[in-house]
Amino acid sequence: MDRFDAMKLFVRIVELGNFSKAADDLKLPAATATHAIRQLEARLGVQLLHRTTRKVSPTTDGQAYYQRCLRILADVEETEAGFGHRGVLPKGRLRVDLPTLGRFYVLPRLHEFMDRYPGIDVEVGMGDRHVDLVGEGVDCVLRVGELADSSMVGRRVATLAQATCASAAYLERHGTPATLEALRHHQAVNWYSAASGRNLPFEFIVDGVLRTLQLPGRVSVNGGEAYVACCAGGLGLAQLPRYHVRDLLASGALREVLPAWPPPALPVSVLYPRQRQLSPRVRVFADWLAEVMAPAS
Repeated sequence: MDRFDAMKLFVRIVELGNFSKAADDLKLPAATATHAIRQLEARLGVQLLHRTTRKVSPTTDGQAYYQRCLRILADVEETEAGFGHRGVLPKGRLRVDLPTLGRFYVLPRLHEFMDRYPGIDVEVGMGDRHVDLVGEGVDCVLRVGELADSSMVGRRVATLAQATCASAAYLERHGTPATLEALRHHQAVNWYSAASGRNLPFEFIVDGVLRTLQLPGRVSVNGGEAYVACCAGGLGLAQLPRYHVRDLLASGALREVLPAWPPPALPVSVLYPRQRQLSPRVRVFADWLAEVMAPAS
């Protein structure tokens, strides 16, 4: 194993806290990973890792070496990518995680990115859960909503218009609210935060000022598909990105309520770990996402 591969292995061991997981992540035999780190420590003349039966963690020297490795590996990739005008484009594996909107905007055009960068192989995870980028080895995620995680760096690529909606069947049974105060007599399909476990309030822009209301509801969800399905199923009101319910609104299955007081637009951002320099693979993917998501704003 050459020095750069050994550095990559060491970085993943530190990030995952486990030899076997790092070896699996890099598709190496566990014995090869163990031997490579022993050789690395022997060459440097220092102990890089504390090893216990449960976890592996860096020593003081190991933590310093880890930070140096991150910079060196990023610099090497940046240097190679800098010669793109000579035909050298970013290459390697790119792991990304996409929310529900990825099915609408990203996946149908992913072939364009693959054609533009034939040296990049893409692994796509889908879901609305919060991903541990470092622990799961994910290079970047596309996320909807305001960013709260200070350990991540975010780049906004779009904003999504929203609408407050309910099914036609629900409104026929319960009536159509004409004021914000009338919402207190209605049921909501609530969205709960995976971080806090609490239902998020409904939001409305009234004369340029944000107003929030906590609405009663018997159903709470934490996924885009479930949110739309429960609203369309007549379980209550929901605040949904327009792109996701455009066809349902057009068909009349869903109806917009209180259009004079719309929810604020949702920001869409690309996130990557703060401790990693932005690699050329992530940079070109983020640029491409901004291009793809532009029609959504």
